[in-house]
Amino acid sequence: MTSWGAWRHRRAVLWGAAAVVALAFLVVLEIAARRYGEPGPVSTQVGALVFAPKPGPLYGGLALMMVVLTWRQRFIAAGTALGIDAVLLLVRRAAGAETVEGHSVGTGALWVMLGFAVVAVTRRTGGERVLLLKGVGLGLLLVAARKTGDTWLFITAKTRPTVLDQYVATADHALGNPSWAAGRLVEATAPFSTHLLQLVYGQLAVAAVVVALYQLRDVTTEGRFPSHHLVRTFLVIGLLGPGIYMLFPVVGPVFAYGPGASGTGGVEWATANLWPHTALPVSTPAPMTYDGITPRNCMPSLHTAWAVAIFVHTRRAPRLLRFAGTFWLVVTLAATLGFGYHYGVDLVAGVVFALTIEAALRAQQRGWDRSGIQLVAYGTAVFAALLVSYRYLPMEMATLPEVAGPLLILAMTSVIYGYVRVTRGWAARPLVSVPGPAGSPDAHGTPEADSAPRDAVAG
Repeated sequence: MTSWGAWRHRRAVLWGAAAVVALAFLVVLEIAARRYGEPGPVSTQVGALVFAPKPGPLYGGLALMMVVLTWRQRFIAAGTALGIDAVLLLVRRAAGAETVEGHSVGTGALWVMLGFAVVAVTRRTGGERVLLLKGVGLGLLLVAARKTGDTWLFITAKTRPTVLDQYVATADHALGNPSWAAGRLVEATAPFSTHLLQLVYGQLAVAAVVVALYQLRDVTTEGRFPSHHLVRTFLVIGLLGPGIYMLFPVVGPVFAYGPGASGTGGVEWATANLWPHTALPVSTPAPMTYDGITPRNCMPSLHTAWAVAIFVHTRRAPRLLRFAGTFWLVVTLAATLGFGYHYGVDLVAGVVFALTIEAALRAQQRGWDRSGIQLVAYGTAVFAALLVSYRYLPMEMATLPEVAGPLLILAMTSVIYGYVRVTRGWAARPLVSVPGPAGSPDAHGTPEADSAPRDAVAG
Protein backbone atom coordinates (compact mmCIF):
# COMPACT_ATOMS: atom_id res chain seq x y z
CA MET A 1 0.00 0.00 0.00
CA THR A 2 1.36 3.46 -0.90
CA SER A 3 1.95 6.06 1.79
CA TRP A 4 -1.09 7.97 0.45
CA GLY A 5 -3.25 4.89 0.60
CA ALA A 6 -2.05 4.06 4.09
CA TRP A 7 -2.82 7.59 5.24
CA ARG A 8 -6.31 7.44 3.78
CA HIS A 9 -6.85 4.06 5.44
CA ARG A 10 -5.75 5.36 8.85
CA ARG A 11 -8.01 8.37 8.47
CA ALA A 12 -10.98 6.16 7.56
CA VAL A 13 -10.33 3.97 10.60
CA LEU A 14 -10.09 7.05 12.83
CA TRP A 15 -13.37 8.50 11.57
CA GLY A 16 -15.04 5.11 11.87
CA ALA A 17 -13.91 4.76 15.47
CA ALA A 18 -15.08 8.31 16.25
CA ALA A 19 -18.50 7.52 14.77
CA VAL A 20 -18.82 4.38 16.89
CA VAL A 21 -17.83 6.24 20.06
CA ALA A 22 -20.29 9.07 19.28
CA LEU A 23 -23.12 6.61 18.66
CA ALA A 24 -22.36 4.75 21.89
CA PHE A 25 -22.31 8.04 23.78
CA LEU A 26 -25.72 9.02 22.40
CA VAL A 27 -27.15 5.63 23.32
CA VAL A 28 -25.82 5.94 26.88
CA LEU A 29 -27.35 9.40 27.23
CA GLU A 30 -30.65 8.12 25.85
CA ILE A 31 -30.74 5.29 28.39
CA ALA A 32 -29.76 7.60 31.25
CA ALA A 33 -32.45 10.15 30.37
CA ARG A 34 -35.14 7.49 30.08
CA ARG A 35 -34.25 6.19 33.53
CA TYR A 36 -35.53 9.54 34.80
CA GLY A 37 -38.63 9.52 32.62
CA GLU A 38 -37.45 11.93 29.93
CA PRO A 39 -36.66 11.34 26.24
CA GLY A 40 -32.99 11.40 25.32
CA PRO A 41 -31.23 13.06 22.38
CA VAL A 42 -31.96 10.24 19.93
CA SER A 43 -35.72 9.99 20.51
CA THR A 44 -36.02 13.79 20.68
CA GLN A 45 -34.37 14.15 17.30
CA VAL A 46 -36.46 11.39 15.75
CA GLY A 47 -39.60 13.00 17.15
CA ALA A 48 -38.65 16.30 15.50
CA LEU A 49 -39.20 14.62 12.11
CA VAL A 50 -42.95 14.66 12.80
CA PHE A 51 -43.77 16.84 15.77
CA ALA A 52 -42.97 20.52 16.23
CA PRO A 53 -39.42 20.58 17.58
CA LYS A 54 -38.23 22.54 20.57
CA PRO A 55 -36.27 25.71 19.82
CA GLY A 56 -32.85 24.83 18.52
CA PRO A 57 -30.36 25.37 15.71
CA LEU A 58 -32.24 23.38 13.05
CA TYR A 59 -32.09 26.18 10.50
CA GLY A 60 -28.58 26.97 11.71
CA GLY A 61 -27.61 23.40 10.88
CA LEU A 62 -29.25 23.75 7.47
CA ALA A 63 -27.26 26.95 6.86
CA LEU A 64 -24.02 25.16 7.68
CA MET A 65 -24.92 22.25 5.41
CA MET A 66 -25.58 24.66 2.54
CA VAL A 67 -21.93 25.79 2.42
CA VAL A 68 -21.32 22.76 0.17
CA LEU A 69 -24.14 23.71 -2.24
CA THR A 70 -24.32 26.09 -5.18
CA TRP A 71 -26.42 29.24 -4.84
CA ARG A 72 -29.20 27.69 -6.88
CA GLN A 73 -29.23 24.60 -4.67
CA ARG A 74 -29.23 26.80 -1.57
CA PHE A 75 -32.34 28.66 -2.67
CA ILE A 76 -34.07 25.37 -3.45
CA ALA A 77 -33.05 23.86 -0.09
CA ALA A 78 -34.17 26.89 1.93
CA GLY A 79 -37.44 27.20 0.00
CA THR A 80 -38.20 23.52 0.44
CA ALA A 81 -37.53 23.66 4.19
CA LEU A 82 -39.74 26.71 4.65
CA GLY A 83 -42.46 25.16 2.50
CA ILE A 84 -42.46 21.95 4.53
CA ASP A 85 -42.71 23.91 7.77
CA ALA A 86 -45.53 26.07 6.39
CA VAL A 87 -47.53 22.99 5.37
CA LEU A 88 -46.90 21.26 8.71
CA LEU A 89 -47.91 24.41 10.58
CA LEU A 90 -51.23 24.51 8.72
CA VAL A 91 -51.78 20.78 9.29
CA ARG A 92 -51.07 21.10 13.01
CA ARG A 93 -53.44 24.04 13.35
CA ALA A 94 -56.15 22.23 11.41
CA ALA A 95 -55.72 19.22 13.69
CA GLY A 96 -55.76 21.40 16.79
CA ALA A 97 -52.20 20.40 17.68
CA GLU A 98 -51.01 23.82 18.74
CA THR A 99 -47.36 24.17 19.62
CA VAL A 100 -46.71 24.45 23.34
CA GLU A 101 -43.82 24.86 25.73
CA GLY A 102 -41.73 26.85 23.30
CA HIS A 103 -41.95 24.34 20.45
CA SER A 104 -41.34 25.91 17.07
CA VAL A 105 -40.74 25.26 13.40
CA GLY A 106 -37.68 23.45 12.10
CA THR A 107 -38.94 20.08 10.91
CA GLY A 108 -38.51 21.23 7.31
CA ALA A 109 -34.83 22.00 7.85
CA LEU A 110 -34.27 18.55 9.32
CA TRP A 111 -36.04 16.84 6.43
CA VAL A 112 -34.01 18.76 3.87
CA MET A 113 -30.71 17.82 5.54
CA LEU A 114 -31.70 14.15 5.57
CA GLY A 115 -32.85 14.47 1.96
CA PHE A 116 -29.45 15.72 0.88
CA ALA A 117 -27.85 12.78 2.69
CA VAL A 118 -29.96 10.48 0.49
CA VAL A 119 -28.97 12.49 -2.58
CA ALA A 120 -25.29 12.16 -1.65
CA VAL A 121 -25.53 8.38 -1.39
CA THR A 122 -27.72 7.78 -4.44
CA ARG A 123 -26.87 10.57 -6.88
CA ARG A 124 -23.28 11.61 -6.12
CA THR A 125 -19.93 9.84 -6.47
CA GLY A 126 -16.33 10.39 -5.48
CA GLY A 127 -15.33 13.75 -4.08
CA GLU A 128 -18.78 15.30 -4.61
CA ARG A 129 -20.37 12.61 -2.47
CA VAL A 130 -17.79 13.01 0.28
CA LEU A 131 -18.14 16.80 0.34
CA LEU A 132 -21.94 16.69 0.45
CA LEU A 133 -21.93 14.08 3.21
CA LYS A 134 -19.51 16.22 5.20
CA GLY A 135 -21.85 19.17 4.83
CA VAL A 136 -24.85 17.15 5.97
CA GLY A 137 -22.83 15.73 8.84
CA LEU A 138 -21.77 19.19 9.96
CA GLY A 139 -25.35 20.44 10.00
CA LEU A 140 -26.68 17.40 11.83
CA LEU A 141 -23.81 17.57 14.33
CA LEU A 142 -24.83 21.08 15.30
CA VAL A 143 -28.42 19.93 15.83
CA ALA A 144 -27.38 16.78 17.72
CA ALA A 145 -25.04 18.81 19.92
CA ARG A 146 -27.95 20.94 21.13
CA LYS A 147 -30.07 17.89 21.93
CA THR A 148 -27.13 16.20 23.63
CA GLY A 149 -26.43 19.31 25.67
CA ASP A 150 -30.03 19.51 26.86
CA THR A 151 -29.89 15.88 28.00
CA TRP A 152 -26.53 16.47 29.73
CA LEU A 153 -27.99 19.38 31.70
CA PHE A 154 -31.06 17.35 32.67
CA ILE A 155 -28.81 14.56 33.94
CA THR A 156 -26.69 16.95 36.02
CA ALA A 157 -29.79 18.13 37.85
CA LYS A 158 -31.00 14.59 38.53
CA THR A 159 -27.71 12.96 39.50
CA ARG A 160 -26.14 15.77 41.56
CA PRO A 161 -28.60 16.62 44.37
CA THR A 162 -25.96 18.64 46.22
CA VAL A 163 -24.06 21.59 44.79
CA LEU A 164 -20.77 23.31 45.65
CA ASP A 165 -21.91 26.92 45.33
CA GLN A 166 -20.78 27.88 48.79
CA TYR A 167 -17.23 26.87 47.94
CA VAL A 168 -17.22 28.81 44.68
CA ALA A 169 -18.90 31.87 46.21
CA THR A 170 -16.34 31.88 49.02
CA ALA A 171 -13.45 31.57 46.57
CA ASP A 172 -15.02 34.39 44.53
CA HIS A 173 -14.17 36.80 47.35
CA ALA A 174 -10.70 36.80 45.82
CA LEU A 175 -12.17 38.70 42.86
CA GLY A 176 -14.51 40.85 44.95
CA ASN A 177 -17.69 38.85 44.18
CA PRO A 178 -18.21 40.62 40.80
CA SER A 179 -21.62 39.05 40.19
CA TRP A 180 -23.08 41.06 43.08
CA ALA A 181 -21.77 44.35 41.65
CA ALA A 182 -22.81 43.43 38.09
CA GLY A 183 -26.29 42.43 39.27
CA ARG A 184 -26.84 45.80 40.93
CA LEU A 185 -25.55 47.62 37.84
CA VAL A 186 -27.92 45.71 35.55
CA GLU A 187 -30.88 46.51 37.81
CA ALA A 188 -29.92 50.19 37.86
CA THR A 189 -29.74 50.37 34.05
CA ALA A 190 -32.82 48.27 33.27
CA PRO A 191 -34.69 47.83 30.98
CA PHE A 192 -32.11 48.78 28.33
CA SER A 193 -29.37 46.63 29.85
CA THR A 194 -31.60 43.61 30.42
CA HIS A 195 -32.93 43.62 26.85
CA LEU A 196 -29.45 43.95 25.35
CA LEU A 197 -27.89 41.31 27.60
CA GLN A 198 -30.73 38.85 27.06
CA LEU A 199 -30.47 39.28 23.30
CA VAL A 200 -26.73 38.65 23.20
CA TYR A 201 -26.76 35.89 25.81
CA GLY A 202 -29.62 34.01 24.18
CA GLN A 203 -28.37 34.30 20.60
CA LEU A 204 -24.82 33.09 21.10
CA ALA A 205 -25.39 30.16 18.74
CA VAL A 206 -26.61 32.54 16.02
CA ALA A 207 -23.40 34.56 16.32
CA ALA A 208 -21.38 31.36 16.06
CA VAL A 209 -23.22 30.27 12.91
CA VAL A 210 -22.58 33.67 11.29
CA VAL A 211 -18.85 33.43 11.99
CA ALA A 212 -18.75 29.80 10.83
CA LEU A 213 -20.53 30.67 7.59
CA TYR A 214 -17.89 33.31 6.91
CA GLN A 215 -15.09 30.84 7.58
CA LEU A 216 -16.71 28.21 5.34
CA ARG A 217 -17.66 30.58 2.51
CA ASP A 218 -15.15 29.06 0.05
CA VAL A 219 -15.98 25.39 0.62
CA THR A 220 -17.95 25.06 -2.62
CA THR A 221 -15.28 26.65 -4.81
CA GLU A 222 -12.33 24.91 -3.13
CA GLY A 223 -14.08 21.55 -2.87
CA ARG A 224 -13.01 20.97 0.73
CA PHE A 225 -13.46 22.26 4.26
CA PRO A 226 -10.76 24.34 5.98
CA SER A 227 -8.47 22.50 8.34
CA HIS A 228 -10.00 24.16 11.39
CA HIS A 229 -13.06 26.30 11.98
CA LEU A 230 -15.27 27.56 14.79
CA VAL A 231 -17.80 24.73 14.69
CA ARG A 232 -15.14 22.20 15.74
CA THR A 233 -14.27 24.23 18.84
CA PHE A 234 -17.93 24.87 19.68
CA LEU A 235 -18.79 21.17 19.52
CA VAL A 236 -15.84 20.03 21.66
CA ILE A 237 -16.54 22.69 24.30
CA GLY A 238 -20.17 21.57 24.42
CA LEU A 239 -19.19 17.92 24.65
CA LEU A 240 -16.57 18.18 27.40
CA GLY A 241 -18.06 20.99 29.48
CA PRO A 242 -21.02 19.06 30.95
CA GLY A 243 -18.60 16.36 32.06
CA ILE A 244 -16.96 18.97 34.28
CA TYR A 245 -20.41 19.94 35.53
CA MET A 246 -20.79 16.41 36.84
CA LEU A 247 -17.50 16.67 38.75
CA PHE A 248 -18.10 20.19 40.03
CA PRO A 249 -21.87 20.86 40.28
CA VAL A 250 -22.71 24.55 40.73
CA VAL A 251 -25.98 26.37 40.01
CA GLY A 252 -24.98 30.05 40.25
CA PRO A 253 -25.51 33.01 42.60
CA VAL A 254 -29.06 33.90 41.49
CA PHE A 255 -30.06 30.37 42.53
CA ALA A 256 -27.84 29.63 45.53
CA TYR A 257 -28.11 33.15 47.01
CA GLY A 258 -31.24 34.53 45.35
CA PRO A 259 -34.77 33.82 44.17
CA GLY A 260 -33.84 31.66 41.18
CA ALA A 261 -34.63 32.28 37.51
CA SER A 262 -36.32 30.76 34.45
CA GLY A 263 -38.88 28.98 36.58
CA THR A 264 -36.40 27.00 38.65
CA GLY A 265 -34.89 27.41 42.09
CA GLY A 266 -36.43 29.67 44.70
CA VAL A 267 -35.64 31.34 47.99
CA GLU A 268 -36.57 28.14 49.80
CA TRP A 269 -33.60 26.41 48.15
CA ALA A 270 -31.10 29.26 48.59
CA THR A 271 -28.56 29.45 51.38
CA ALA A 272 -29.82 32.98 51.97
CA ASN A 273 -31.55 35.65 49.91
CA LEU A 274 -28.47 37.85 49.40
CA TRP A 275 -27.94 38.34 45.66
CA PRO A 276 -27.35 41.03 44.49
CA HIS A 277 -28.02 43.67 47.18
CA THR A 278 -26.52 42.13 50.33
CA ALA A 279 -22.79 41.54 50.55
CA LEU A 280 -21.84 37.90 50.85
CA PRO A 281 -20.24 37.18 54.24
CA VAL A 282 -17.13 35.01 54.54
CA SER A 283 -18.11 31.74 56.22
CA THR A 284 -16.99 28.15 56.13
CA PRO A 285 -18.52 26.55 52.99
CA ALA A 286 -20.32 23.22 52.84
CA PRO A 287 -22.20 21.24 50.15
CA MET A 288 -25.85 22.27 49.92
CA THR A 289 -28.92 20.49 48.60
CA TYR A 290 -30.69 22.04 45.63
CA ASP A 291 -33.74 21.23 43.51
CA GLY A 292 -33.78 18.47 40.92
CA ILE A 293 -34.59 20.79 38.00
CA THR A 294 -31.94 23.51 37.83
CA PRO A 295 -28.93 22.44 35.71
CA ARG A 296 -25.59 22.36 37.49
CA ASN A 297 -24.00 24.28 34.64
CA CYS A 298 -21.69 26.93 36.09
CA MET A 299 -18.20 25.46 36.42
CA PRO A 300 -16.73 26.32 33.99
CA SER A 301 -18.84 28.99 32.29
CA LEU A 302 -19.45 27.53 28.83
CA HIS A 303 -21.09 30.75 27.63
CA THR A 304 -17.77 32.42 28.41
CA ALA A 305 -15.86 29.62 26.68
CA TRP A 306 -18.02 29.86 23.55
CA ALA A 307 -17.76 33.65 23.48
CA VAL A 308 -13.97 33.37 23.76
CA ALA A 309 -14.00 30.92 20.85
CA ILE A 310 -16.02 33.38 18.74
CA PHE A 311 -13.58 36.16 19.67
CA VAL A 312 -10.54 34.06 18.73
CA HIS A 313 -12.00 32.96 15.40
CA THR A 314 -12.84 36.52 14.33
CA ARG A 315 -9.34 37.93 14.76
CA ARG A 316 -8.51 37.47 11.06
CA ALA A 317 -11.95 38.38 9.78
CA PRO A 318 -12.97 41.76 8.35
CA ARG A 319 -13.31 44.68 10.73
CA LEU A 320 -17.06 44.30 11.19
CA LEU A 321 -16.74 40.67 12.31
CA ARG A 322 -13.77 41.51 14.55
CA PHE A 323 -15.86 44.20 16.21
CA ALA A 324 -18.81 41.80 16.53
CA GLY A 325 -16.61 39.11 18.10
CA THR A 326 -15.26 41.57 20.67
CA PHE A 327 -18.75 42.95 21.37
CA TRP A 328 -20.20 39.47 21.85
CA LEU A 329 -17.43 38.51 24.26
CA VAL A 330 -17.74 41.64 26.41
CA VAL A 331 -21.55 41.59 26.55
CA THR A 332 -21.65 37.84 27.23
CA LEU A 333 -19.32 38.29 30.20
CA ALA A 334 -21.52 41.12 31.46
CA ALA A 335 -24.67 38.98 31.06
CA THR A 336 -23.28 35.93 32.83
CA LEU A 337 -22.43 38.07 35.85
CA GLY A 338 -25.24 40.60 35.69
CA PHE A 339 -28.02 38.01 35.57
CA GLY A 340 -26.43 36.06 38.41
CA TYR A 341 -25.84 32.97 36.31
CA HIS A 342 -22.12 32.76 37.16
CA TYR A 343 -19.49 33.71 39.70
CA GLY A 344 -16.35 35.54 38.63
CA VAL A 345 -14.17 32.46 39.11
CA ASP A 346 -16.43 30.56 36.69
CA LEU A 347 -15.45 33.02 33.96
CA VAL A 348 -11.75 32.64 34.72
CA ALA A 349 -12.08 28.87 34.38
CA GLY A 350 -14.12 29.29 31.18
CA VAL A 351 -11.40 31.34 29.49
CA VAL A 352 -8.73 28.77 30.34
CA PHE A 353 -11.02 25.94 29.27
CA ALA A 354 -11.75 27.50 25.87
CA LEU A 355 -8.16 28.37 25.01
CA THR A 356 -6.91 24.93 26.04
CA ILE A 357 -9.45 23.21 23.80
CA GLU A 358 -8.74 25.60 20.92
CA ALA A 359 -5.00 24.95 21.32
CA ALA A 360 -5.56 21.18 21.36
CA LEU A 361 -7.62 21.26 18.16
CA ARG A 362 -5.06 23.38 16.39
CA ALA A 363 -2.20 21.24 17.66
CA GLN A 364 -4.01 18.13 16.37
CA GLN A 365 -4.44 19.86 13.02
CA ARG A 366 -0.69 20.52 12.82
CA GLY A 367 0.48 17.15 14.04
CA TRP A 368 1.21 17.81 17.75
CA ASP A 369 4.57 19.55 17.74
CA ARG A 370 6.41 20.27 20.97
CA SER A 371 4.98 23.76 21.49
CA GLY A 372 1.44 22.47 21.01
CA ILE A 373 1.87 19.65 23.52
CA GLN A 374 3.37 22.01 26.08
CA LEU A 375 0.60 24.58 25.66
CA VAL A 376 -2.21 22.03 26.01
CA ALA A 377 -0.51 20.41 29.01
CA TYR A 378 -0.04 23.79 30.67
CA GLY A 379 -3.62 24.88 30.03
CA THR A 380 -4.93 21.58 31.40
CA ALA A 381 -2.75 21.92 34.51
CA VAL A 382 -3.93 25.48 35.15
CA PHE A 383 -7.57 24.50 34.68
CA ALA A 384 -7.20 21.58 37.10
CA ALA A 385 -5.41 23.83 39.62
CA LEU A 386 -8.26 26.33 39.46
CA LEU A 387 -10.87 23.67 40.21
CA VAL A 388 -8.82 22.22 43.06
CA SER A 389 -8.27 25.66 44.59
CA TYR A 390 -11.98 26.52 44.37
CA ARG A 391 -12.89 23.28 46.11
CA TYR A 392 -10.17 22.93 48.75
CA LEU A 393 -8.79 26.44 49.32
CA PRO A 394 -11.83 28.73 49.25
CA MET A 395 -11.36 30.08 52.79
CA GLU A 396 -7.72 30.89 52.13
CA MET A 397 -8.72 32.67 48.92
CA ALA A 398 -11.44 34.63 50.72
CA THR A 399 -9.26 35.71 53.65
CA LEU A 400 -6.29 36.67 51.45
CA PRO A 401 -7.93 38.27 48.40
CA GLU A 402 -4.98 40.57 47.81
CA VAL A 403 -2.92 37.44 47.10
CA ALA A 404 -5.46 35.03 45.64
CA GLY A 405 -7.08 37.54 43.27
CA PRO A 406 -3.91 38.54 41.43
CA LEU A 407 -2.84 34.89 41.29
CA LEU A 408 -6.12 33.94 39.59
CA ILE A 409 -5.76 36.71 37.02
CA LEU A 410 -2.10 35.84 36.52
CA ALA A 411 -2.94 32.16 35.92
CA MET A 412 -5.56 33.07 33.31
CA THR A 413 -3.28 35.66 31.69
CA SER A 414 -0.43 33.18 31.45
CA VAL A 415 -2.63 30.81 29.42
CA ILE A 416 -3.73 33.68 27.18
CA TYR A 417 -0.10 34.72 26.67
CA GLY A 418 0.97 31.15 25.95
CA TYR A 419 -1.79 30.71 23.40
CA VAL A 420 -0.95 33.95 21.58
CA ARG A 421 2.78 33.21 21.54
CA VAL A 422 2.42 29.63 20.27
CA THR A 423 -0.23 30.36 17.66
CA ARG A 424 1.79 33.27 16.29
CA GLY A 425 4.69 30.88 15.91
CA TRP A 426 2.44 28.45 14.06
CA ALA A 427 1.25 31.23 11.75
CA ALA A 428 4.87 31.95 10.83
CA ARG A 429 5.42 28.27 9.90
CA PRO A 430 2.62 27.25 7.50
CA LEU A 431 1.87 23.57 7.11
CA VAL A 432 3.10 21.63 4.11
CA SER A 433 0.37 20.17 1.91
CA VAL A 434 0.09 16.41 1.68
CA PRO A 435 0.02 15.56 -2.02
CA GLY A 436 -2.58 13.13 -3.22
CA PRO A 437 -2.84 11.20 -6.45
CA ALA A 438 -3.69 13.24 -9.51
CA GLY A 439 -7.40 13.85 -9.90
CA SER A 440 -8.21 12.95 -6.31
CA PRO A 441 -10.45 15.31 -4.33
CA ASP A 442 -7.57 15.91 -1.92
CA ALA A 443 -4.90 16.36 -4.53
CA HIS A 444 -4.12 19.83 -3.22
CA GLY A 445 -4.14 18.92 0.44
CA THR A 446 -6.56 17.62 3.02
CA PRO A 447 -8.57 19.28 5.75
CA GLU A 448 -6.37 17.58 8.30
CA ALA A 449 -3.02 18.23 6.68
CA ASP A 450 -3.24 21.31 4.50
CA SER A 451 -2.62 24.81 5.70
CA ALA A 452 -5.83 26.62 6.57
CA PRO A 453 -7.38 28.95 4.03
CA ARG A 454 -7.36 32.63 4.90
CA ASP A 455 -9.50 33.66 7.85
CA ALA A 456 -10.26 30.06 8.77
CA VAL A 457 -8.12 30.06 11.90
CA ALA A 458 -7.11 32.81 14.26
CA GLY A 459 -3.43 33.57 14.39
